[in-house]
Amino acid sequence: MNTTEKKFVPVMITPFNLKAEIDLDAVSALIDFYLAAGVKGFFANCLSSEMYSITEDERLELTKHVVQYVNGRVPIVATSSFGLTIQDKAEFTKKIYDAGIDAGILITGHYAKVEDNDEVLLRNFETMLQLTDDIPLGLYECPAPYKRILSADIFKTLLDTNRFVYHKDTSIELEQVKAKLAVAKNNNTLEFYDAHTPNAMYSLQMGAKGMSSISGNFYPEILVWMCNNATNPDKQEEVRWLQSELTRVDPLIHIAYPMSAKYFLQKRGLPVRTISRAHALALTPQQKGTLDEIYDNFLSWCNRLQIEPVHTNELAY
Repeated sequence: MNTTEKKFVPVMITPFNLKAEIDLDAVSALIDFYLAAGVKGFFANCLSSEMYSITEDERLELTKHVVQYVNGRVPIVATSSFGLTIQDKAEFTKKIYDAGIDAGILITGHYAKVEDNDEVLLRNFETMLQLTDDIPLGLYECPAPYKRILSADIFKTLLDTNRFVYHKDTSIELEQVKAKLAVAKNNNTLEFYDAHTPNAMYSLQMGAKGMSSISGNFYPEILVWMCNNATNPDKQEEVRWLQSELTRVDPLIHIAYPMSAKYFLQKRGLPVRTISRAHALALTPQQKGTLDEIYDNFLSWCNRLQIEPVHTNELAY
């Protein structure tokens, strides 16, 4: 593993056709787009993928398609902790791992109820590890069904099992991110990704492996540039400026997400319909207007930073 390389890993959206079925051709087009932007991995079957709105068979079908289309060019992880019981979650983890992913990602909120203490969480994780043989695993502090943020101590306990190779952090608070990065500092197998775009510059400079944020479903080239340059001493003025811009627009792109991302990608020329199972309402004229302005911002960022945006008309689809 290249210990110095920083990576942007998008949380993939799921395009749907007019019947609200998964559009695998559009998924392929998205993969081409992400790769042309310079991403170094994929997180398939995640919250951005509307994973709670698709069936178990669709989760497997979608993930298998991503694996087959990517064909080993970059690593792929996917959420695997689905099922009513720990045993069910372990069985689904085996199924989705057999699809060819590099690690099954476990949602922290799937292993304890809101009211449960950390002893319950650790006990359930211990059972999960016993039932999943030597499958590489990751942790995901997913906002749904509720956001279970791991403390640095619990994070350390889980890392000490030597089963976790991936962590997607949603702490938001930089002090919590810093504490967990300190725990992971000497762990040569774990890759730590921050999900919160306003943290990008800071978490990358503190030692995060990369970013895995929804903003990459709007302008992945920008996040790739940030990952490549956050620690470059010659680029710090531009890094600070870009971080302020990303922080400014971040709350706006979250409104009506993932529909907002689908609209933005459509503006960029991708064959992605503004159809979502997770967000039933159409975008309002005002929401579209805001996204149109952010699109213009994106073009100006590219111009200032000398980034060549992906020209979707030059891709294979």
